[in-house]
Amino acid sequence: MIEAVGLTKRFGAKTAVDQLSFQVRPGHVTGFLGPNGSGKSTTMRMILGLDRPTAGHVTINGAPFRDLANAQRNVGALLDAKAVHGGRRARVHLLALAQLSGIPEKRVDEVLQVVGLQDVARQRTKGFSLGMGQRLGIAAALLGDPQVLLFDEPVNGLDPEGILWVRNLMRQLAAEGRTVFVSSHLMSEMALTADHLIVIGRGRLLADMGVQEFITHNSAGFARVRTSEDAPGDRGTLSEILTGAGGRVLQEPDGALRVTGLELPRISDLAHGSGVRLWELSPHKASLEEAYMRMTHAAVEYTSTDDPRAELFEPEPLTVPAWEEEAAPVVPHDGWYAPAAPGAGGAPARTGPAAPDPAPDAAAAGPAPATASFLMPSSPADLARTVPNNPEDSR
Repeated sequence: MIEAVGLTKRFGAKTAVDQLSFQVRPGHVTGFLGPNGSGKSTTMRMILGLDRPTAGHVTINGAPFRDLANAQRNVGALLDAKAVHGGRRARVHLLALAQLSGIPEKRVDEVLQVVGLQDVARQRTKGFSLGMGQRLGIAAALLGDPQVLLFDEPVNGLDPEGILWVRNLMRQLAAEGRTVFVSSHLMSEMALTADHLIVIGRGRLLADMGVQEFITHNSAGFARVRTSEDAPGDRGTLSEILTGAGGRVLQEPDGALRVTGLELPRISDLAHGSGVRLWELSPHKASLEEAYMRMTHAAVEYTSTDDPRAELFEPEPLTVPAWEEEAAPVVPHDGWYAPAAPGAGGAPARTGPAAPDPAPDAAAAGPAPATASFLMPSSPADLARTVPNNPEDSR
């Protein structure tokens, strides 16, 4: 399990992560969502000990990463698929990581088979495509057969078959009781892969709940109504009737009506009573993408002045849940916790123990530990300096 308490990271005057508290539990695929610049990568680096928190702390199975014995056997991570020495062959790269952690050589061949790179194992990685690099990074994360796995954009550059493979792999790993923490911008893929979501914006926690619960809390329900095209006047007639009955009606670009404030049976009865034939009467089912856009639109760092998705955020035609109008209390969810609604102000309350006193400033605490350097080198040159040349490189 991964647990962050009051996690904060400042770079000069900029606060990248601000009092972030959450849990990532085993047996689930937990999606980590947020706009660009929201602090996701910084949070993952702090989990792995690559950045030292300014305040707060984060533990893996109850201990900081730097205190884990033989960390790669406990934690696997893919943060940057390009963090590979381009002159090394794929198998040599994995073999070097295995030797650092005392992992048998046969495991290298096993993970190459798992990710489908066995036929290119002796090729130099500088010739790899983006998708092949992603597969190699996933192989490195799986090398120690760890119980905790972190993936940052694991499907980037993969074709549809590769995306399906990653999805099934994540779910299989979670089904084995492992902790799987996945950051992604592909909402459609997260909807199919994740069981739980942690959403942040501008470094602060916005949501910590199940996928379906998140969609329900951050989307507006409405009915989509379409009248017969043979009777163009029926649309105006029905609109007046529904408005008179207390509904709110908007016409969509394709001619359908978006109706809020009335249940579907009531709309049907009113149409039948007025002699209007309906060609469509269906409830709107929100997608994860729409719910995510509504939750995070205020936290987006860069926005266009002409946003085609603006209709997703307009409050007038939508039924606004009560929790969006006033601050809602924190509601425990079987040991999890949900933050107050966006705009309610203040950091979300914890249902668990209080956070400890902040740690000393990063500058006073000294440089970050080098324990994690073997897990994900910050550059190819770092790996070249850390691992001696292998005779196989010349073959």
